[in-house]
Amino acid sequence: MSIFKSKAEKELDEIIQRLEMNMANNYKDNAQDNLKELVAALNSMRKSGALKPKVFDKYDAILSEYQEKMKGYSHKDQKPYWH
Repeated sequence: MSIFKSKAEKELDEIIQRLEMNMANNYKDNAQDNLKELVAALNSMRKSGALKPKVFDKYDAILSEYQEKMKGYSHKDQKPYWH
């Protein structure tokens, strides 16, 4: 991994860090918002050419992992324990 990251990579890392923090604290709605933010940022950076293809592929794989991990990850899908 490179010591020097581009501004775009740092922005993506910050979004991922917020996503991780919200997941760790069980803030499901905020984590879903962070996931949407990550998708939008990655798509925008791809269109603008802000990321090298190899770097884009790395973050795209990270995004795919979070999308899979967060399927059904919301308070709406949560069943109340008292029923």
